Amino acid sequence: MKGSVDQRLKTDLKRLIVEECDLTIDTDEIGDDDLLFGSDSRLGLDSIDALQISIAVQNKYGQLITDSKQLRKVMRSINTFADFIQPE
Repeated sequence: MKGSVDQRLKTDLKRLIVEECDLTIDTDEIGDDDLLFGSDSRLGLDSIDALQISIAVQNKYGQLITDSKQLRKVMRSINTFADFIQPE
């Protein structure tokens, strides 16, 4: 199953982001297509948050992201992130 249609995976990713970045919002406040980073993001995540998230993803899912351009592309939204972790 492709990650963007796997609701359980997307919920797990939202929970991981909230916990790793010490956010004070509920996971259901993060939309699947909301921007996670940048000036248009409601979450206010930065490069340190991206590093924390990428380490947590590596530990939990075994997915390593070393290229910063790939990281920005993968972590654009919950849907793009889920598709990276679970492509099919």
